[in-house]
Amino acid sequence: MRHMCATMLALQAIILGLAIPVMITVEDVPASVAALIGGGLAVLCILVAGMLRRPWAYVVGHLIQVATIATGFLVPIMFFIGLMFLALWLGAFFLGRRIEADKARWAAAGE
Repeated sequence: MRHMCATMLALQAIILGLAIPVMITVEDVPASVAALIGGGLAVLCILVAGMLRRPWAYVVGHLIQVATIATGFLVPIMFFIGLMFLALWLGAFFLGRRIEADKARWAAAGE
């Protein structure tokens, strides 16, 4: 689960970084605001991806998804992109949890 969620956060960081110039040039968001929001969320994604060994990091990952969707108020297409990453995050989270449970069950049955 950790690897799948970390991969989603890493990809999301790239997209959030690429959203900064779009915010500035297309939507006329001030550069400081765009850098703070896009760059801040991108850095947070990378930091949380590295901390996914701790259970609270998954809660922060969920909050990052909400914040990414909220960037749609600055760049409307981010509503769609945020929802897409939310779906990928939840898929990685729940599928990863199921895979870990299956591995534990198989290991117990093999002993």
